[in-house]
Parts: sequence; structure tokens; C-alpha cells
Amino acid sequence: MKKKICVIFTGGTIGSATSGTTVDLMNEDRSLLIDRYCACFGNAVSFDSLRPLNILSENVQFSDVRRMADCVRHVDKTRYDGIIITHGTDTLCFTANLFSQIFRDTPIPIVFVSALFPLDDKRGKGVENFAGAVDFIENEGLRGVFVSFMNERENLQIHLGSRLCFTDQITGKFVSVMDLPLCEQVKGRFVYHKSDMLPSKRMINSVRPPYGEYRLCKDVITIRARAFIDFSLYRFGEKKPKAVVCELFHSGTACTAGDETNVLKFIDYCLSCGILVILAPVDSHANVYASALAFRHKCIIAYDCSFEMTVVKVMLALGEGRNVEEELASDNFFEKIH
Repeated sequence: MKKKICVIFTGGTIGSATSGTTVDLMNEDRSLLIDRYCACFGNAVSFDSLRPLNILSENVQFSDVRRMADCVRHVDKTRYDGIIITHGTDTLCFTANLFSQIFRDTPIPIVFVSALFPLDDKRGKGVENFAGAVDFIENEGLRGVFVSFMNERENLQIHLGSRLCFTDQITGKFVSVMDLPLCEQVKGRFVYHKSDMLPSKRMINSVRPPYGEYRLCKDVITIRARAFIDFSLYRFGEKKPKAVVCELFHSGTACTAGDETNVLKFIDYCLSCGILVILAPVDSHANVYASALAFRHKCIIAYDCSFEMTVVKVMLALGEGRNVEEELASDNFFEKIH
């Protein structure tokens, strides 16, 4: 029987064209992406398409994410073998991580595709990424949220949506946590990576309870620990965040010396203002640096999941009035690296 896939277009570079040296959105009713896929791979798959929005992903607002989610929610999952969502690369990581939580119970695969260059640029991999998503839906029989992406000079990879990390600087390379994608396409077939830190197919296809309705808290700011960062510059007046999420160095540390650079003093300041402080990511199995011992009892530590997922979970917990620590401890779609 002919496979049927629902494609949800949201814009992004994969839905853009180049004019001179400027990349901007295409405004067309017919999808160039589907046309090019069919020209390369034939018409063995049937596509229905929806276009709830058409934006460059760096401009995404909370309302846009809601429209995407509502669109996915209202697709009749019994009519399709899978859903493909086209998305810009800049904020793909956030949306993929978020959707892995709120659509953890999806009975069919939801696969994000993206591209670093428009379809009219010969460097672009948009058609290949789309084709990888189609093949994954056709042949693998997995449920959940995934990302199909081909980095330069690499095989196409399928990432768990819950483990996708923010792109590499400049290059736009996507990786999963621990550099462990779920699988990659080799000579037309998907080869799964063998690691105790990855779920099996059986685990991925286990039935999960629905997440239900969700709300995201906007009152969250993020800080990245870097050399000589002056935490004293972060002072909140009349409008205060509900939480600060600070990305630690890879060793699970931040500066605890000096005055302005001292994260401990910044944590104390936030706590005096009634602001939660969450530090991430931290490997629960790693040795603890002496400099990190002091802040572990002062704030919330996000163990064994990415910084990107930590931000998503904090926004969800605060938006729903749930306990942040309990939310961070949960494992809804294999975001925890065990």
C-alpha cells in the first residue's frame, strides 16, 4: 500500500530562496521541496501538506510554536504513516526538544527536516534531509519525535528530538548529546549505533502517557558560563525572571572565585530576589570538581540531559505550575543520558 505522509511547512531556510546575497522566504502555494523530492525519487509516497506559518526561524515567537503544535495535534494520525515538519535551523533545537516532550505519546513518527542553504543553492541538503525523513518513516516503524539532518561530508543522521543540541558555531553542524545520533543512513539503509546510552527500538516504541495541554513560561533567561563573565551585570529591577538557567563549562563547573565573576554570589543574589537558579548540564556519574561543590546545595542541578532540554523543561514546569526539580528528573522521551 502506498505510504502517506503529512508535511507541515513552517518556513526557514529550507523554504527560502536566494536573491543576490540575500536569503528570504518563498511565498508559494505549491511546495518546491516536494516537487524536487518527487523528481529525484518518484511518486511512491503520497503527500498532504499544511502551512500554519511561514517564518524565518530566528523570528519565532511563543505564539508561532503554539501554532505549530496545534497543527500537529489536529492532524488525524490514523490517516498517515508519519508527519514531517520543515523548520529553520536557528531554533530547530528548541522546537525539537519541546515537541519530544509534548508529543511523547505520538503513535506515528514526527520528523523535523531543515537545511543550512536554500533549495536553489547547490550546497543545500534540503532534499536529502527530506528524503531521509521519508525513508525513515517508510521503513523503520518507530514512534516519537526525530530530526533528519546531513552535516557536510557526513552520512545523513536521525537524531532523537530530545537529544538534539544547538548547532556548532559558524558551520551549523548538528549533533546529539554525547555525539550519539540514533542512527545514520549508509548505502540506503539505516544503521543503528550500538551504545548503552541509546534506547532500543522496542523501548522507543513503548507506549507513553500523553503530556496533555502545555504552557511555556516566558520569564526565563539563559546565561552561558564563559571566562571572565561578570555576573554582577545581571541585576533585575521591577521585572524579574522566575528562573535563570546557566550553562556550565563541560566539566560541570563555573567560576567561584573573585567578586563579579563569582557564580556563588550571583546565585545568592538571585535567591534573595526569589529567582530560581538552574545549572546545567552535569553528568551525575562524573567526578565533582572542588569548585563545584559549593554551589550544588544552593541551586537546582540538571543532571544527565542537555542544556537545551533543561531550558525546555524549566519553561514547561513553570508554565504549568509544576515542581522544576521533579520535571528535570523525569525521562519522557529518552532525554536522560544514563
